Amino acid sequence: MCKLGIAPKNKGMFSGTVISNRSVGERFYRLSIGFSDAGGEAFRGCVPGQFAQLDLSEVALPSIDKIQPELADSSKRSILLRRPFSFSDVRIEGTETIVEILYCVVGPASLRMTSLSADDNISVIGPLGNGFSMLKKKVTALLVVGGMGAGPLQHLANFLKEEQPNLKVVLIAGAKSKEEFPFDAESFCRYEIETVLATDDGSAGFKGFVTDCVLDWLGKNDLRSEDIIIYSCGPELMLRRVVEIAAEREIDCQVSMERLMACGIGLCQSCAVECKASSGETVYKLCCKDGPVFDGEKVIFKL
Repeated sequence: MCKLGIAPKNKGMFSGTVISNRSVGERFYRLSIGFSDAGGEAFRGCVPGQFAQLDLSEVALPSIDKIQPELADSSKRSILLRRPFSFSDVRIEGTETIVEILYCVVGPASLRMTSLSADDNISVIGPLGNGFSMLKKKVTALLVVGGMGAGPLQHLANFLKEEQPNLKVVLIAGAKSKEEFPFDAESFCRYEIETVLATDDGSAGFKGFVTDCVLDWLGKNDLRSEDIIIYSCGPELMLRRVVEIAAEREIDCQVSMERLMACGIGLCQSCAVECKASSGETVYKLCCKDGPVFDGEKVIFKL
């Protein structure tokens, strides 16, 4: 596996084979895809935070009894464009590279994904974008997750525990309620990662927003700001607050942004992220090509 922050250059279009597609919640699923030969080599070197574009145009709808009422009409739409998904884990098993994708059923494309089963073939373009990077001399990595931001940070957590065993990794994950966590109990326990949960309604762990939980954790742990790095992925309103907290305490912070993407390779220019340039001017960078991971202090949040 390549070094964190160094994206592989051998991306391409590959055919993968579905290994499994299991439910981990009411609307949440974990899709495992196996790649061999050139595809296996390409995804073996992917960096946590990168993503892939999946072709779901030929995937059939599930049976009518498995379609949520609110998706009954939209489910009939044709899927013309590929859909971007980050990786929740990447591992090597024998001659294959297994890529796991955590997804939530929110529209016609993700609804079709639930129909994928073992041995199905799927066309995938990747690995794409630039992932997280690790700064030298850090003692603690604080991973702040909001909702579906769990995927890339699970990949990052596993990577850090394998590649930097002396680094303390702490996960703070937030959701509206305990039923809204998009991962199962084993997701972050594989490497004995310290995990703190926060729920808006208090049904699990800390009662309140995940950002309030971050403030609570930082207040209880006397750590030097230069020893910590924060990685975060989730709703943009949450990311803005995480960046504010990091800036107030002079903590390095990297955020994984989300934008609607048509091509995923920088051609359509549809996924612009407004950023601060070193000159003080505003520049627009592409989430698919320059990101999806950005230095938090350089992102201009509109919310």
